[in-house]
Amino acid sequence: MPTFAYVAKDNAGKIVRGRREADNEKALTKQLQETGFWVTQITKEGAGKGAKRKNPLSAFKKVKLKDKAIFCRQFATMINAGVTLVRCLAVLERQATNSKLKEVIRDVQNRVEAGETLSRSMLHHRNVFDNLFIGLVRAGEIGGVLDETLERLAQFLESDLRMKQKIKAAMTYPVIVMIAAVLIVTGLVTFVVPQFIQIFKDFDNVEMPMMTQILINISNFMTSWQGQLILIGGSFGSSFLFKKFIKTKFGKRLFDRYKMKLPVFGKLSHNIGVARFSRTLSTLLTSGVPILQAMETVAHAIDNETFTDVIMNARSRIREGDSIGEPLEKSKLFPPMVVQMISIGEETGALDQMLSKVADFYETEVEMQLAQLAAALEPIMIVVLGVIVLFIVLALFMPFIAIISKLTDT
Repeated sequence: MPTFAYVAKDNAGKIVRGRREADNEKALTKQLQETGFWVTQITKEGAGKGAKRKNPLSAFKKVKLKDKAIFCRQFATMINAGVTLVRCLAVLERQATNSKLKEVIRDVQNRVEAGETLSRSMLHHRNVFDNLFIGLVRAGEIGGVLDETLERLAQFLESDLRMKQKIKAAMTYPVIVMIAAVLIVTGLVTFVVPQFIQIFKDFDNVEMPMMTQILINISNFMTSWQGQLILIGGSFGSSFLFKKFIKTKFGKRLFDRYKMKLPVFGKLSHNIGVARFSRTLSTLLTSGVPILQAMETVAHAIDNETFTDVIMNARSRIREGDSIGEPLEKSKLFPPMVVQMISIGEETGALDQMLSKVADFYETEVEMQLAQLAAALEPIMIVVLGVIVLFIVLALFMPFIAIISKLTDT
C-alpha cells in the first residue's frame, strides 16, 4: 500500500501536515474528511525529489530493549518539559539510531497528527510496542500523567535491561570455554589423531588398547564425509526442530515446565519469573492500570507458560471475588513469602509498594545466583576440558608403550 504526504486544515483552520498509507489519493481524501480535515495537498511519497524512502533492510532489523529504554527516557523528559506530543515524536525520530525504530516513530507521529491517540498509534506496531508498553501509555493518557508513566516505563525497561545484561555477562565466560573446548577437541580428533593412526598402521602386530580404538573410531567417523554430513545435518536439523517445537503452545509449556525442574538452572529460572511478575505488576498498578487488565498484561509479559497459566487462573478467581494471594498460594508456584507480602499489600492498600519490594528482593537473589553459577561453572568447564584432552593424550600414547615394549623384547 503506497504512502502519501498530505497538507490539510482542521476545523480551527490550523494547517496540519502528515503521512498516511492509503490505496490511492481519493481514498486518503475520504479518510481525512471523515476525521474533520479539509485536504489542500496530497503527494505520493517517492514521487518528489526530497521524499523520504524506507530503508529496505529495516524490515529485518529489530528494536533492541536498550533502544526502547532510551526512547522512553527521552520521551518522558520532553513531555515533562512541556514539549508537545507531535514535536516530541519529531525530535525522537531524528535522534533514533535504529532505522527500524526511526520508521516506527515516523509512522506514529503521522497517525498522532491525523488525530489518533498515542497508544492507538502504537497498536499498529505490536512487534515493537508490546501489551505492557501500550497498556502503560494508555493509562498515562487517561490519567493525564503521561510523563510519569513514561518515566516508570523507562525505569522498568532499564531494570529489565540490567537483568538481561547480568545474565549475559555471567554466561559469557562458560560459553567461551565450552566453544574453545569443542574447537580444541575437534581439531585434535580431525587433524592430530589421523597422523597417529597412520603411524599405528605400520605396526600391524600391535594390539590397540580400548581407549585408542574408541578414539580411532571417533576420528574416522568425524573425518568421513558421511560422519560430517550426519553431524552438521543433525546439528542444524535438531536445532530447527527444537525451535519449531517450542514455538507451539504445547512445546513451549512443556519446555518451560522442564526448564524449572533442572538442577541449579531451574531455581534461577523460577526466581527470574517471580522477579519479573512482581516488577511488572507493580509498575502497572502504580500507573493506575486496573487489576484485571494488569494481570492479563503481566501474564503475557512473562516468557514462561507455567507462570502465564497460573496468573490467568488467578485473574479468573479475582474476577469472581477472590483475593490475589489465594490462587497464587494454591498454585505452589509462588513462595510463601511472596504470597504473604501480596496479601499484606492487599489489606493495607499498598500492593504496588509490596510488589516493588518483592521484585527488589528477587532481583538481588538472581544476581547472587548468577554470580555463584558463573563461579561454579568456570572450574567445572576447565576440568571437563582437561579430562577430554587427557583421554586423547593417553589414547594416543598408550600404543607407543606397547610398541616400545615389543621392540625391547626383541
